[in-house]
Amino acid sequence: MDDIHLLYNNNLGLAFQWKYVNSEKQKKVQLVFRDTGLFLSIPQLVIFSNNIKTCKLSSQCTPCPSNSNCRSILIESPFKSVSFAMNQKEVEEIEDLVEGTLFQLNLDEYLSDLINK
Repeated sequence: MDDIHLLYNNNLGLAFQWKYVNSEKQKKVQLVFRDTGLFLSIPQLVIFSNNIKTCKLSSQCTPCPSNSNCRSILIESPFKSVSFAMNQKEVEEIEDLVEGTLFQLNLDEYLSDLINK
């Protein structure tokens, strides 16, 4: 765990940055949830966040007895050919994971700017 910088985690997964020397890779975030790992740039992370919000607004899913096993909500990833099937709880958790990660990245950048002034 010494080679990563943990940004955010919750019950669904975690987000971190690799401690690379290469600054281009430093700007990317590794998002890990369920059996999936996505290596995303910040703009791709923002796209994923917007896709989650859009999905939540358009979802017609209602509470039902099989809700925990049903994965009828499809969330588009930043990659056009990949979508994730999730249930309502997972959608809430992936939104928290992505939003928490974006918040931490913005906070880190803000603090870095303050220190470097």
